[in-house]
Amino acid sequence: MTSIKVACTDDEVRSCFYVMQQLRTNLVEEEFLQRVRLQASSGYELALLESEGHVCAVGGFRLIENLFTGRVLYVDDLVTDKAFRSRGHGRALLNWLVTRARGAGCKALELDSGLQRLAAHRFYLESGMVISSHHFRLKI
Repeated sequence: MTSIKVACTDDEVRSCFYVMQQLRTNLVEEEFLQRVRLQASSGYELALLESEGHVCAVGGFRLIENLFTGRVLYVDDLVTDKAFRSRGHGRALLNWLVTRARGAGCKALELDSGLQRLAAHRFYLESGMVISSHHFRLKI
């Protein structure tokens, strides 16, 4: 059985670490809970998809407002465990996020994706998303 929920308890958040680290390789397990809680203070939530007793996919997101779009569900992180890919878990979690966005009155769901993540780009395009901008960064 598959279920999707927001990770609320410390144990639920910690259970997401192994999968999240596959996307965010810089993460340190001992700091993960604290970092998630810090981000939560500004609206970040962490959704997890469980199947067969395993966390198979996770998605970090927040509701934001901007002048261009209005209310947006912004996806900070979206990853499926490499051992559970191509089983529909990523699509199920993305669909859950879209439903959450609609329920929150959002005009769009948005995310950024690293240039090297070509398989993820195919997935997003197949899911009906469009490449709408470039993201620029200046390290400080």
